[in-house]
Parts: sequence; structure tokens; C-alpha cells
Amino acid sequence: MILTVTPNPSLDRTYEVASLDRGEVLRASSERLDPGGKGVNVSRAVAAAGHPTTAVLPLGGAPGAVIAELLSGLGIDVTAVKITGQTRSNIAVTEPSGTLTKINAPGPELTPAESGLLLDTVRMHALDGDWIACCGSLPRGLGPRWYSDLVARVHEAGARVALDTSGPALLAALHERPEVVKPNAEELAAAVGRPLTTIGDAVEAARELRSRGAGAVLASLGADGQLLVDGSGTYFGSATVATVRSNVGAGDASLAGFLLAGGTGPEALGAAVAHGAAAVQLPGSVMPTPADLDPSAVTVTADVPLHRALTEPTT
Repeated sequence: MILTVTPNPSLDRTYEVASLDRGEVLRASSERLDPGGKGVNVSRAVAAAGHPTTAVLPLGGAPGAVIAELLSGLGIDVTAVKITGQTRSNIAVTEPSGTLTKINAPGPELTPAESGLLLDTVRMHALDGDWIACCGSLPRGLGPRWYSDLVARVHEAGARVALDTSGPALLAALHERPEVVKPNAEELAAAVGRPLTTIGDAVEAARELRSRGAGAVLASLGADGQLLVDGSGTYFGSATVATVRSNVGAGDASLAGFLLAGGTGPEALGAAVAHGAAAVQLPGSVMPTPADLDPSAVTVTADVPLHRALTEPTT
């Protein structure tokens, strides 16, 4: 059982257009409506793989009701914490080149009572989970130590934590020693306070996060691949991708694949890369099924190309 926690979920509309021209009337060739948020996407990917998953999330207003309905239709067990605010709605626009433009709403402000109820709900359901994936930004009303409190409560329940967040919330949570953290290159650079220009730079940054408390670091480097730095060593994974349609949720699909494969070691990294590669070839935030995966296109090695420059170095 993989349980996910999404403090700031969203209802996502994704449009495909020929080109994004400012100031023009654009006609979309397709439109999708999906439940969104990083933890929600992890649950969607787990369910698409045919495994049980529970999504814990605060929901309010009409968008919240639609999210619950959509998730239930995907076979996901929804545990909703009712809030007085309205769940946010986001817009994504994709172009044939794979370029993605997103407009993310700020979301509601949770009250102290709603924040506490969300923590208590996760703690209660963590008793039934093998992995608890805590993902995404924090909504207004939740301070940067909220994830730290959540990790502590999950550990008290005896479950393992995979944390995908950034900034002060990530740094604060490291003190509670989450089993896995999953930053992208920009988030990794921000966490260590310096730019990353090579894969070797990313490796050193990941090792620094481990020294601060992370059990393992699964780092997404975009088109350059993924890194896993854990107690057994350092591994680099990449995949051949024919066409990129959308990278929305690709990192979340990667985390789902990693956890489904056990959440440790090079085999789990290979599963993460396969899921991420499959996701970017699908429209919008569609999560891959087992039929979409191509393990033969994935390479995982302990011979990490440390001197290779990142395609998009951080600043």
C-alpha cells in the first residue's frame, strides 16, 4: 500500500495548442481535466500500475468535489479532509515541441484546525501504509515545519516516508530523516545554496542532503536523466525518449515507479526512469500503465558521468 499526502491539490485543465502566441486567440486541439498535485499524481501512477493506493488531501468547494469524483473513478481510495476554502484550479498549455506553460493558482488558506486535522488523518492512515509519499507545495496557513511534523508522525506509526518538496519545507524536514527525498535539479541547487552545472555537482549536492538527514536522494535532472544516491552507492539512470509531449507529472510518475519497485537500489532507479520516460510521451498529466513502459530503453549504471554538463544548468 502506498499512501500519498497532497497538502495543496488542484483541478488541472490541460490544453494542447499549435503554438503559444501572446495576445492572440488560441484554439486548442485537445483538452483534459485531471486531478492534480504531486501526491495525487503519484497515487494516479500507482493505480495505473494496478496497485492499491490511498490519497489523503484537503478538499473544498466544487473543484474539491470534482477531484474526489475523478480519483474515485480511477480506483483510488480518497480520504478527504474537508476545508472551508475552495480547492485551487490550474491551467497548463502544451505545444508540439513539448514546451509547457503553467498557471498555478495559490490555493486556499488552511486554518490551524484544518492543518491539525490533516496531520492527524495522515498519522491514523499511516498505520496501513508501507510508503507514505508526501508531495508538493504547502498551502497558505501551513508553516515550513509542517512536513517535518508530518514525517515525525509517520515514523511514529512505523511507515517509511518519501518526500517531494522544496525550499525551507524540505530543509526543515531533513531533521526528521525521511527515507527518500526527491528534488529536481533546481530544488537540489536551492537546497545546497549553489548552482549545479555538471552531473558531478548534482552528486555532491545529493550527498550533502544525505549528510543532513535524508536516507536516499532520488534527483530528477530533466532530459539528462536521474540520480540515486543512497547508502549502497551512487547510480545514474537515463532513457531513450522518442517524442516529448508533456512533462506534467513525469517526476511524480518516476517517484511512483521507484516506490513500487521497493524504493531502494538501482533496480528501483530503473523503474523510476522507465515511468518518467513513459509519462513524458503521454498527453497532459496522463500516468503510464505497464503497457506504456519500455525497460529496454533504460540504462542504469554505477559509472556516473560526473563531468557531463547538465543540459539546463541551474543558476
